[in-house]
Amino acid sequence: MMATENQPPSEKIQRRDFLKLTWVALGGLAALEIGGLTLAYMQPRLVEGEFGGQINAGNVDDFPPGSVSHVPNGRFYLTRLPDGGFLALYQRCTHLGCNVPWDQAQGEFVCPCHNSRFTMDGEILNPPAPRPLDLFPITIQEGQVLVDTGQPIQRQHFDPSQVVYA
Repeated sequence: MMATENQPPSEKIQRRDFLKLTWVALGGLAALEIGGLTLAYMQPRLVEGEFGGQINAGNVDDFPPGSVSHVPNGRFYLTRLPDGGFLALYQRCTHLGCNVPWDQAQGEFVCPCHNSRFTMDGEILNPPAPRPLDLFPITIQEGQVLVDTGQPIQRQHFDPSQVVYA
């Protein structure tokens, strides 16, 4: 072997160099583990029938026309309009994100935080909410109402094309 400027040919690795390499290796291993844990933590946990995935809200016939049904595990209200069409309204207020309950006596959604009010189809009756309640896409397969809660749909106004019919 040839001698280098720092090490004579017969000299073994210095204790200081060995410890330095050990600490660098351990630090790299710790960084990889922390990075792996961070990535695992940030992955969505899509469980069938839970928020963030597709939810089977029930049979079409379970929802009479003119009804509003809360689906807690999906965080939405399934509204069946008087004409028989369906809307899946996200339960979050578009103002500051409070949960908006359905008030059966008044026949509207009433936000407890700032008194925003919404109609059965999610349209604004009383601000400060800037826009109607968000929607989730609905599909009806074999008489079952399926709601995809993966991505809410923001809207500026109610449009009859947003209604899904069985």
